[in-house]
Amino acid sequence: MVAVRPLNRSPPIRPDPEEPAQESDPNMNAERIPTPKNRSLQTLKTVLAAATLATLAACSSTGSTSGDGSSGSGGSGTGAYGASAGGQYGSGGAYGSGGPAGGYVGGPGATQEQRVVYFDYDSADIRADSRPIIQAHAQYLQQTPGSVAILEGHADERGSREYNIALGERRSVAVRRAMEALGVQPNQMRTVSYGEERPAVGGHDESAYAQNRRVEIAY
Repeated sequence: MVAVRPLNRSPPIRPDPEEPAQESDPNMNAERIPTPKNRSLQTLKTVLAAATLATLAACSSTGSTSGDGSSGSGGSGTGAYGASAGGQYGSGGAYGSGGPAGGYVGGPGATQEQRVVYFDYDSADIRADSRPIIQAHAQYLQQTPGSVAILEGHADERGSREYNIALGERRSVAVRRAMEALGVQPNQMRTVSYGEERPAVGGHDESAYAQNRRVEIAY
């Protein structure tokens, strides 16, 4: 009897489960057609972007208007104490070198009146009526390089002692800077402040105060 061996049969191949079909968006590949509203928004964005760039460009081209640089206080530019033509203290300006000093005399030969620079209340700004005095002494110092001027700052009695000392110092420094702008060498001037300690006149009224707010130029 012949034994019949069963044939090797591979297991049936089961089909993979079918992935669920994704619904296609009918608008996904459709061309976007701009509407009037979209066009208006795009135009507005473009205008705003252009305006922003123009503003940034204008700001970047504007320099600092302030500081201790060459155009600031005491500098050599066109600031308050600059030496440029037409400046307040520059050549050709209010204190222009070579201009008339209003008949004032500088140096040790000046009268007491011609040695005093007066100031307004709580101020260290040079007044117009004191400019000829400063110019006369600046011319003298330029003509006599060996001379040295002492700029004595004073204040009236109002305010604390410490504040008036500082105020007198600011006033003497203001006169020194004005003379430097006229060409006087820094080593020809010394500044000192007496505050309210050395009044020119006694009294407690505005007439006395006005005469005590001053810088005296001594040699």
